[in-house]
Amino acid sequence: MLAFFVIATHSKQKKGTILTGSRIAYSAIRLWIAVLFLFSSARASTGHLSSCFSTSGPWQASSQGARSDAQQPAIPELFASGEAALRAGNLNEAESLFKQVLERDPNSAGAYANLGVIAMRRQSWSQALDLLNKAEKLAPSVSGIRLNIGLVYYRQSEFRSAIAPFESVVRDHPDSVQARYLLGLCYFFTDRDADAVRALQDLWPQESEDLNYLYVLGNAADKAGNNALQERALTRFVELGQNTAEYHLLMGKAFLNREENDKALAELEQAAQSDPNLPFVHFNLGLAYLVRPDFVHAKEEFEKDIALEPDVAFNYDRLGLVYLYLQDDEKAGQNFREALRRDSHLASSYFGLARVYQHEKKFDEALVAIDSARTIEPDNPNYHNLKGQILLRVGRSKEGQAELDTATRLLNASRARRQSELSGEALPQPELTAEPKP
Repeated sequence: MLAFFVIATHSKQKKGTILTGSRIAYSAIRLWIAVLFLFSSARASTGHLSSCFSTSGPWQASSQGARSDAQQPAIPELFASGEAALRAGNLNEAESLFKQVLERDPNSAGAYANLGVIAMRRQSWSQALDLLNKAEKLAPSVSGIRLNIGLVYYRQSEFRSAIAPFESVVRDHPDSVQARYLLGLCYFFTDRDADAVRALQDLWPQESEDLNYLYVLGNAADKAGNNALQERALTRFVELGQNTAEYHLLMGKAFLNREENDKALAELEQAAQSDPNLPFVHFNLGLAYLVRPDFVHAKEEFEKDIALEPDVAFNYDRLGLVYLYLQDDEKAGQNFREALRRDSHLASSYFGLARVYQHEKKFDEALVAIDSARTIEPDNPNYHNLKGQILLRVGRSKEGQAELDTATRLLNASRARRQSELSGEALPQPELTAEPKP
């Protein structure tokens, strides 16, 4: 049976509502934009952030911290202006307005939360997490803050860290489709397949028209030994997919992971012919050509996907690898750095940079890069192998041999779980991280 995989789509709209005292409505805008939470009181119908000041609760301006000044705009007015600027994408203006709120009310959880959203929009993850944690401390009962905290971790591929905040939202609001879907994905990415099944299977009424959902659920059910659910998901997937471009992409990806490269190319090329703008179809064609190996066509396909998905770090990571094989270290290094600029947790790009520095005989830089990769993936034998080679090259023979011995031990242990060689990396799958849209 073919393995399950999931792709990103931009057309499917999911809806969900979280209730916590006052009504909280939320909407997610594409993969790279933070969820913006709109807080309104039970009596308000506008859904504006400023309306939170018309009722008591964790979002109300604190009487201790707020200062009144007839010559200055009232805090609700500042909030309304900040919200309008945020909606319009004027992040600098919105940031200034919410900071003015904090100057007048240092205990405004809403201001911290919205500043956290602004930091998320800028992909300033550490700053976003700091601001959202302050907001949560001031308003621990507001689930929307915890959902955003989970999203900060999720968008950095820190799926284990994202689990606890998503679990807390699901506990408070078990009917939240978005929170449950994200929690199920985090379980899936961390190999907690039985938990993924429990989180996702109840979403069948809402999500069984979505190929992504069916593939994740089917794969999790397969790994968890739930044959009935696996068969149900697969049957529905085939019924729903038919000959769509998404269907051929998924089938091509499945063949690619089974190392049936000719079949993978046939499916992926059919997907590209049906929809040349389908996200990730060119990325996976690039992977297929890279495996072949056909570096010229692989380069062309990764560049096509970059044109469609400029923020996907894996495109630059694999393009860097192509340039390594083409012995163009300068362009390889440029692309690995571009990948890390978009995802500082991408171990394979640190690994690629270490190889570039090794070729350039910049061994100190190479050791720093490979140590960064090992910090992220300490049990990857490739990284220990490369560090061992570098240490031997600079005359640190004892340390180098220890790294090579560790690489051999890890490689032998991994063979029981999956096929792995020191010369290769597992195929990246950025499709799996596509967020559900509320």
